[in-house]
Amino acid sequence: MSTDLGTIAVFGATGQQGGAVVNSLLRRGATVRALVRNPEAPKAQALAARGVQLVEGDADRPETLVPALQGVDAFWFMTTPPGGMQNADTEGETRQGMLLARAAVESRVPHLVFNSVGGAERNSGVPHFESKRRVEEHLEALDGRVSVLRPVYFMENLRWSLPQVEGGELVFRAPLAPGTPLQMIAVQDIGEMDAAVLLGQAEAPDGGLEIAGDEVTGEQIAAAFGDAAGLPARFEPLPLSTLDGQDDMQRMYRWFADTPGYQADIEWVRTMDPGLLSFREWLEVTGYKGP
Repeated sequence: MSTDLGTIAVFGATGQQGGAVVNSLLRRGATVRALVRNPEAPKAQALAARGVQLVEGDADRPETLVPALQGVDAFWFMTTPPGGMQNADTEGETRQGMLLARAAVESRVPHLVFNSVGGAERNSGVPHFESKRRVEEHLEALDGRVSVLRPVYFMENLRWSLPQVEGGELVFRAPLAPGTPLQMIAVQDIGEMDAAVLLGQAEAPDGGLEIAGDEVTGEQIAAAFGDAAGLPARFEPLPLSTLDGQDDMQRMYRWFADTPGYQADIEWVRTMDPGLLSFREWLEVTGYKGP
C-alpha cells in the first residue's frame, strides 16, 4: 500500500459512513488509521485484515484520543446521538464532537473533515440536526483547516421501509406529502466525496457543502421500486401522527413538509463527483428485485 497520500485517521470506521470512507480511502491507496473502541472486536479485526491500522480511540475515554491521532495527515469524523434515534441524547452527541475536535487540535492534525447533515445550518429545529450544528459552530472557532460535508437522506434508510406486495402491486408508504421532493445520497458516494476531500483531490467550499445524488418524490420512489421488481407500484402517504412518540424523526419529516428541506445543488455536486448514483442506479447496484 502506498503511503504517498499520507495517513488518514477515521473515527467510526466500523460504522456505515466511516466504513464507506475507509473503503474509498483504501481504494485510492491511502494509509488508513481506524480509531476503534476495541481493536480486538471482529469488525475491527476485519479492517486490520485489509491493511487498516487499528488504534484505541474512544470518545467515552477522551484520554485515548490524542495518542490515537498523533502523526496523521487528516482526520475524518462524524457524530451520532448516544441512545439511538428513539432516546437520542443530542447534548451527548455535541459533547462527543467537541471532544474529537479538541483532540485533533491538540494532536496538531493539519486537516479535519466533519460529516454533519444537510440543513444543519438552516435552523431546522430537528434535534439531531441542531446537535451537529453546534459541533460545526465549535469547529468554526478553531484555528486550522476544517472541511464540513452535509449529506442528505441516505438511500440506505429505505431498507427499513421497503414496499410490500399488496393485491399484486408494490405499495411504498412514507410520512411524506404527495409530490414532496426528497434529496438522497448513497452512502458509498458519501465515502467517495469524503475521501477526495481528505486527500486534497477535491475542495469543500468554506461554510460547508450539502451533498446529494438525486431528488425524488414518494411517487417516483414507488415507481423506481416497481420498475426494479417488474411490478406495478403506488405511493401511499402516511400521516405524521404515525411518528408519534418519535419526536426527533417526526420533527424531521415535518421539516420536509413545511420547508424546502434539503437544498443541495446536485448539478454542482456532480462536478465534484460525476459518478454519484441516482436512486434508480442505487437500486440496480444493490441488486433490488422486489420483496
